[in-house]
Amino acid sequence: MQEKTLYISPQTELVADTIQYCLYARKSSEAEEKQALSIESQVKEMLAVADRNGLTVAEVYRESHSAKDCGQRPVYNQLLTNIRSGKFSGILVWHPDRLSRNAGDLGALVDLLDQKKLVEIRTFSQRFTNNPNEKFLLMILGSQAKLENDNKSVNVKRGMRARVEMGLWPATAPTGYLNEKRIDHKCEVNIDPDRAGVIKQIFERYANQGLSGRRIHHWLKDELNFRSIHGKHLSLSNVYNILQNHFYYGTLEYPKGSGNFYSGRQEPLISKDLFFATQEQMKRDNAPRQTREFAFTRLMICGLCGSGITAEEKFKQLKDGNVSHYIYYGCTRGKRAICHNKYIREDNLIIGLLKIIDIIDINELGVRHKFQEEIARYNKFRKDILKLTDKPLDQDSIDTRAYAKYILRDGSNDEKRSLLTLLKGRIKVENNSVTIAENL
Repeated sequence: MQEKTLYISPQTELVADTIQYCLYARKSSEAEEKQALSIESQVKEMLAVADRNGLTVAEVYRESHSAKDCGQRPVYNQLLTNIRSGKFSGILVWHPDRLSRNAGDLGALVDLLDQKKLVEIRTFSQRFTNNPNEKFLLMILGSQAKLENDNKSVNVKRGMRARVEMGLWPATAPTGYLNEKRIDHKCEVNIDPDRAGVIKQIFERYANQGLSGRRIHHWLKDELNFRSIHGKHLSLSNVYNILQNHFYYGTLEYPKGSGNFYSGRQEPLISKDLFFATQEQMKRDNAPRQTREFAFTRLMICGLCGSGITAEEKFKQLKDGNVSHYIYYGCTRGKRAICHNKYIREDNLIIGLLKIIDIIDINELGVRHKFQEEIARYNKFRKDILKLTDKPLDQDSIDTRAYAKYILRDGSNDEKRSLLTLLKGRIKVENNSVTIAENL
């Protein structure tokens, strides 16, 4: 909240210098300051002080921001910048704690006094100049304000811990519960009749049905259109936060992540057994798996929903005792929970890619340069290692398109990936059909 008044030309002399005053008024969010003067009241009172003392205010700064942290108030920072530049040399403010409640901002004021860029700070009942005693008093008052802030923090934390020990929850209730609004039931929570049943199903689907967090997220958003009390869909991280929240079986953890648990008064939505079954399932889901790099993953998109394409291996026991090995590529369903795109076997995928090689401009593909490097490397090997003196291979006599097809059929995974990255568009896979999606 920022607002500035019109400029008024300063005409007043003080201690033989003409001082341009800026009036700074701030409203903080600290609890006991709710009864303090509002911003407009501060401005009114200090303008009256200026009028009584013949002072002219050049500019008024208004700010609604906590002064607890150093350097976090944009209006106040601009005020300091203007003083350093010589625009102002005096400050009118209701009380020193309006200016500073932290050591950093207090130090900046004292430095400006030392440098004589700030001639005077005048409050409703006090005056501070570049006088050792007055600066010392200013630092005491600023330090006292910081002490009050620090004590507030300690007292608030102690009060919140006392509430938690009583089984109450001194914060916003998690999704599935509602904060009690009656003053005589402070920090109590009630079950949200519109959302509690869905929260229970989240745990049941994850622990008992084996659904992943991503599948549950899609279920909540696409099928149920489930929203929080603020009208927003739950994000994937929200889903996992719910699955790990002890609150739902009647236990409070405070502070969060501390491992300090208390028995809560709230009615549980799930059983303790269901919660810990969920945690075991999460451990299994998060267990490190041995992964294999496939040749064409991260290079293709689903033609139906635009998700990425992943791959998996399948092994089939044959009647003669041998084992057949297949690699299938299919949609990750990252953008849509339900996608009807069919899986395609790698050998059929390669057939589709070979057809693409037949129709594209092989020179535009950029494979010719790579092929020329291979020919040069082979000729060097023949000369230096095999000591062959016959005529080296002629690059122009080799079919570059045939070389590209050879890479797709018999090259290493790295060679295949390197070749396909030269395409000008991503590969689109749709129901066993392979095309180039230049606009995706």
